[in-house]
Amino acid sequence: MNRRTTQPVHIGSVQVGGDSPVSVQSMTKTDTRDTAATVRQINELAASGCEIVRLAVPDYEAAAALKAIRREVSLPLVADIHFDYRLALEALAAGVDGLRINPGNIGSRRKVAAVVAAAGDRGVPIRIGVNAGSLEKGLLERYGGITAEAMVESALRHVGLLEGMNFNAIKISLKSSDLPVMLEAYRLLAGRVDYPFHIGVTEAGTVRSGAVKSAIGIGILLSEGIGDTIRVSLTGHPTHEVRVGYEILRSLGLRRRGVELISCPTCGRCRLDLVRIAETVEERLRHVDRPLKVAVMGCAVNGPGEAREADVGIAGGRGEALIFCKGVVKRKVPEEKIVDELFKEIEKMTAENL
Repeated sequence: MNRRTTQPVHIGSVQVGGDSPVSVQSMTKTDTRDTAATVRQINELAASGCEIVRLAVPDYEAAAALKAIRREVSLPLVADIHFDYRLALEALAAGVDGLRINPGNIGSRRKVAAVVAAAGDRGVPIRIGVNAGSLEKGLLERYGGITAEAMVESALRHVGLLEGMNFNAIKISLKSSDLPVMLEAYRLLAGRVDYPFHIGVTEAGTVRSGAVKSAIGIGILLSEGIGDTIRVSLTGHPTHEVRVGYEILRSLGLRRRGVELISCPTCGRCRLDLVRIAETVEERLRHVDRPLKVAVMGCAVNGPGEAREADVGIAGGRGEALIFCKGVVKRKVPEEKIVDELFKEIEKMTAENL
């Protein structure tokens, strides 16, 4: 697919836009004022592959905690600021790598200018975060409610404001829980500016339903070449967001991180407890970050072919399975040993860096 050409910005060590890979980010769910809990969660996110992490900064106590958090973690940090421009200034002084603001809700032009000047001095980019749930009242009245056109106009207003202050280290998001509105907004704006896009479906839902909704919305845009960094918004632990994000990218051939597990849905031909085997394999694979393709297949129809095409896999029979590695049958094992034998081969591949 041909990706939209965008100006790159740098969030700490991570380039967003240009020719860089689509990055995966998340947001802490802890109280930012609780430094220990927030550091612990950021480290969990880093271990899961998160590349950028955002933190809510609702008050001065949270802003003051950023300095200690910055010292303890290596991931690029983005401060999420609303209403009080002074919190953005405190966050910048604490050493954050990016800001997410809505210039329309942090006060007068003078206040926005103070934030822009401080961000420019530190080389920190700003994400203009337009959200369908907080559109300006005038735009809602003019467009008769939340529309893609209203969201785009809001974004362009804010872009113009920052550009008028000679600030161009800009990233944009246009988030909505309504997929058609969100998709159309990004498409409309893609032809108007060349700033990188942060894409996602806001308030997508729980881990199960939100993953589906996010995969559709984010996946459609990425397949059209739109999107430079993604955040999957889920009601749950943020590491779920990272895992789903990488699954979306892997499904489109945009990134390979961790293990791709393919498993058969099972049918009346299956003579193994394949559901239990697949779930056990998936759980144990969470600790493997090397890009591998693992197949867990239940019968002789598609099993051997899929297992043969994977890096490692099984093709089930009646109470037993064949272990495949790089297309070669290694051995036949009884059902109770399938998982352990499969992981012997996975561990060997990882150790030998095959």
